Amino acid sequence: MSDALEAARARVREARTVVVKVGSSSLTTPEGVLDVARLTALADALAARRLAGSDVVLVSSGAIAAGIVPLGHTTRPNDLATQQAAASVGQGALIAAYTAAFGAHGLTVGQLLLTADDLIRRQNYGNARRAVGRLLRLGVVPVVNENDAVATDEIGFGDNDRLAALVAHLTRADALLLLTDVDGLYDGPPSEAGSVRIPLVRRQEDLAEVRLGGTGSKVGTGGMVTKVEAARIATGAGVTTLLTSADQIVDALTGRDAGTVFLPTGTRPASRMLWLAHASDPAGRLVVDDGAVRALRGRGASLLPAGIVRVEGSFDEGAPVEVVDRRGIGVARGLVAYGSDELPRLLGRSTTWIADVFGGEYAREIVHRDHLVLV
Repeated sequence: MSDALEAARARVREARTVVVKVGSSSLTTPEGVLDVARLTALADALAARRLAGSDVVLVSSGAIAAGIVPLGHTTRPNDLATQQAAASVGQGALIAAYTAAFGAHGLTVGQLLLTADDLIRRQNYGNARRAVGRLLRLGVVPVVNENDAVATDEIGFGDNDRLAALVAHLTRADALLLLTDVDGLYDGPPSEAGSVRIPLVRRQEDLAEVRLGGTGSKVGTGGMVTKVEAARIATGAGVTTLLTSADQIVDALTGRDAGTVFLPTGTRPASRMLWLAHASDPAGRLVVDDGAVRALRGRGASLLPAGIVRVEGSFDEGAPVEVVDRRGIGVARGLVAYGSDELPRLLGRSTTWIADVFGGEYAREIVHRDHLVLV
């Protein structure tokens, strides 16, 4: 084991706060029925870690899968309305199972259901952070899930993977464990002869030759792509991330050879910046010229009206927008200082010209650097 890998596994073993995400396929039978024995085994491992002194946050899928059989179905429904109904029925069964499993160790669980808006809107993001923090201070194990019963976009942040990465930042976690039905990241499909497990990912460039597949289970919506993306978000926020199977949870938590470890690639950004980069849902796009791209990336500048060539979408002042170059490649995300109805008359103009024509109150940045993050 390399020194870097050994040190990374030690960080997981010694983490004061650990977020653990488990997917539907790790909690259910092949037919989609909630497997209480597998859920209990997971709870036993996490309870031991909690009783040893660490704060533990569980991000758990499984509500839709738990509701499949009670609704009389044999497989995961395809339409949104029935998925929402299954989640509504299954959420109670899922949290009841966790309550019993952790209760056997004298621990209390608290359910926290989130929607996309809770991590898109800054006020809701702060509310979620305070709620999880208070639960941890009270000695409760928070069980987080997306509120699939009322989700109206596609159900899932990527089977809760992206949600888990954001929760890891929200809780200032030291480690994130992504549990699935595969024992780690492979350089090709795990079922393919010759594919080799990758024990350590130091940087995104290490994944250039890795072939990632899609959803591998009948009950989940995520896949290896969403897990690698979740790892990118978490490690970019300074959180050591370990991807492995739910069956290896004990080995993973105790620092043994399990799964794939992703090393942190950045320092912990401000909550607003992580929210803006990964949780915000852009309301529109600002297409900018090459000069603006250089100014944003090379000089850390604000986005001025002179560099914008086109506005796409309809949005109000203060909305999150995506900044792209002429080819549509993302450059940044930011909070815009003008609504989309005001911007067209300002495009390509200098702030001096704008002040002379429209008044000094218009001579300001379109997106100020303090409200902008590069992507």
